[in-house]
Amino acid sequence: MNEQEVTARKYVQTVYETVVQRNPHESEFHQAVKEILESLVPVIAKHPKYMENGILERIVEPERLITFRVPWVDDQGQVQVNRGFRVQFNSAIGPYKGGLRFHPSVNSSIIKFLGFEQTFKNSLTGQPIGGGKGGSDFDPKGKSEAEVMRFTQSFMTELAKYIGSDTDVPAGDIGVGAREIGYMFGQYKRLHGGHEAGVLTGKGLLYGGSLARTEATGYGCVYFVEEMLKSKGLSFDGSTVVVSGSGNVSLYAIQKATQLGAKVVACSDSNGYVYDADGINFETVKRLKEVERKRISEYVKEHPNAVYAEGCENIWSIPCDIALPCATQNEISAQSAETLVANGVKAVGEGANMPSTLEAIDVFLKADVLFGPAKAANAGGVAVSALEMAQNSMRYSWSFHEVDDKLHAIMKNIYRNSISAAEEYGYPGNLVVGANIAGFIKVADSMLAHGVV
Repeated sequence: MNEQEVTARKYVQTVYETVVQRNPHESEFHQAVKEILESLVPVIAKHPKYMENGILERIVEPERLITFRVPWVDDQGQVQVNRGFRVQFNSAIGPYKGGLRFHPSVNSSIIKFLGFEQTFKNSLTGQPIGGGKGGSDFDPKGKSEAEVMRFTQSFMTELAKYIGSDTDVPAGDIGVGAREIGYMFGQYKRLHGGHEAGVLTGKGLLYGGSLARTEATGYGCVYFVEEMLKSKGLSFDGSTVVVSGSGNVSLYAIQKATQLGAKVVACSDSNGYVYDADGINFETVKRLKEVERKRISEYVKEHPNAVYAEGCENIWSIPCDIALPCATQNEISAQSAETLVANGVKAVGEGANMPSTLEAIDVFLKADVLFGPAKAANAGGVAVSALEMAQNSMRYSWSFHEVDDKLHAIMKNIYRNSISAAEEYGYPGNLVVGANIAGFIKVADSMLAHGVV
């Protein structure tokens, strides 16, 4: 290690220690920051201008963190209070862009980790969008339509003060689908008195949404993994795939992988998972989860050869060629990663945000498993959100195939840029390092151009 690398490593470590000190007990945020900063040592060593201008100190600190009370009335007439969040992390390359998550686990640490990751993910797409994220500890599961509407209207009443088509453009995430986006858009219109289509993405097709947006994250993940597989002469065709989750990302990853000739044998929800040796039936899962809003355990009633198991972690004990974790953060532990490797997994593509622990990632990389990190592999959703913004600005709509073609091209470019950055900075084939560096440089250079702001 030369002198420049020693200096860069000390600088990175100092910045990380400051983050931990300033943000105690925020383990998810610490994890995301550590993973990215460690990748940047060779960049800082080669380009000391980033250290001299305090780029890391600035890039780990959100430009704005908004926390607010969300009072609403349930169907029994009782007042409930939840907590709302919006982190506007970095606007160096465009307006803040990132989803809203409604889940009991939501807190400032998770929102900051997601917003930090979103900054680099959005940079990788090549679209002019900065990083943001938001949500609430509200749980839509088990709530009536009226309760969901009253909550989302209350949530948007406060959030509307801080967003706009040229300022901050939220979208959906876990617990926030077309229904929730529709209620929030209606409330924003009520408050602002006009049809500002570009203020939210993931909208319904009848009022400014984009074709292929629903499918984008799942499709994009598969397109990215397809590029990884091609580099080794492999493909989805004839492969066995396990996909965790059964939400939006999981569903369309299942569909696209199947279209490419793979057999998807398992998927899950927060209660457990189903294994179907005949191949998961996409239409059944879609109806159960999107239309009937039922648990994945219901699948076996229609497919008697399938097996349901309580709990989620053991889904990774199922032998597969390709694993697509599409459920939630830290769902793959080091132990699960070791099991996947022992069972012969060839590629892992992260459809969810940070679904593999740092220890699990190390296991995959040491075993030479093709690994697509979340900020690259699941960037398809926000990429098409940016395309939705573009269509809203033009008052125009592209066809499904036009959007899908643009998405496919974006995911190929993300792969190429990430693999190129990894090669340039001495980590050939390491897409974790490559994606972090490629995403960072665009944001950092924009921050330098803007001065100290």
